[in-house]
Amino acid sequence: MSQSLDDLEPQISACRLCTDRFAATHSGHAPRPVVWLGPGARILVAGQAPGARVHESGVPFDDRSGDRLRDWMGLSRPAFYDRGAVSVLPMAFCFPGYNAAGSDLPPPRICAQSWHQQVMTAIEPPALVLLVGGYAQKWHFGAAAGPVTEMVRDWRAHAPRVFPLPHPSWRNTGWLKKNPWFEATLVPALQAQVSSVLADRKDAT
Repeated sequence: MSQSLDDLEPQISACRLCTDRFAATHSGHAPRPVVWLGPGARILVAGQAPGARVHESGVPFDDRSGDRLRDWMGLSRPAFYDRGAVSVLPMAFCFPGYNAAGSDLPPPRICAQSWHQQVMTAIEPPALVLLVGGYAQKWHFGAAAGPVTEMVRDWRAHAPRVFPLPHPSWRNTGWLKKNPWFEATLVPALQAQVSSVLADRKDAT
């Protein structure tokens, strides 16, 4: 039996499935699920996992990656954090931690396996889905997912409802410089679709 988002949110917030896993990481932190969902949000941002700053603040994309993502979308912070407009469904709700080299660990698969489909069932089908990074693309596209650059380059095959995006991490600045077509062609199309989807929402109210 499917559950409502009102039922799911406190369950996700209280999830401690990865307590031992996170304690064993180089960061040695405790779980802190960051949940930001709205049942009727028009846009779904399917991301990777919170970083260290988001782990501290409890607000998704509250970092430089979020600044870049909002620039791509053409949204202000207040507009992005309107739960009636945007939901954030990462592949892991918690910061996965660092390894001994100080690099981010991948999102534990148990998180998406436990919660992802339940959330997708509880929310209304979004008008626009942003698949941010390879982990989200592999989950949503399954066997059809290829390398991130190929998925993003082929964005027209999935638009206007789905936009595969690279991760907005500042570590990908080099990728953006090597692929100027992304900001020249995909970003304007994405901003136009975001604007259209949110305008439709206002008209409906």
